[in-house]
Amino acid sequence: MIKSIIEQIRIDLEEKDKAREQGIKLSREVVRNCRVAMQHVHKMELELAYSNIQTAKDNMENMISVLKDQQDIYYAGFVEHAQQEFTECSIIYALVSGKKIPGPGELKVEPVAYLNGLGDGGGEIKRHILDLIRRGMLGEGERYLNIMEELYIGLMLFDYPDAMTHGLRAKTDRLRLLLEISRGELTAAARQEKLEIAMQALEIQLLSRK
Repeated sequence: MIKSIIEQIRIDLEEKDKAREQGIKLSREVVRNCRVAMQHVHKMELELAYSNIQTAKDNMENMISVLKDQQDIYYAGFVEHAQQEFTECSIIYALVSGKKIPGPGELKVEPVAYLNGLGDGGGEIKRHILDLIRRGMLGEGERYLNIMEELYIGLMLFDYPDAMTHGLRAKTDRLRLLLEISRGELTAAARQEKLEIAMQALEIQLLSRK
């Protein structure tokens, strides 16, 4: 009798371990898909970005299906990490491509993972602003700065213990720093642009007097 009980426990743990291994593998695939997609977003290769996001979505759904009967494994941490990456990637893609921002329900991610994905998105927005500055698109850069500020103000509302929000406060503090750095970079670029315009106008004026 004891032997049969122990054998059943062994079978259950084997199934749990198999689900865990499959879940971890799929989680890593989601993260990889999202990082590749983000690279395409910054290169404005939006079709390729979308394709990788869809692959990440499929892997997310498979991961959830594999772990549906293993809730202790589901909440072990790697699922949440994958959901954060997927959220960040999906939101940055939506912003850059001019699409509607998806919510946690649409992305099928946990609310706290969604918030942390939003917090991580600040770094990618800052990178996009730098790309816009290099292309001389300061007005568009200002628009993304306003988006970053709106994001920061929104995340500030979630003043809950870390046990509930899983590091969100630290990400919000980092977002504030990124916001101020981006503001400074845009201000410096705007001043440089005005100076160049003034110098060009002066050069034209001096040439016209000759």
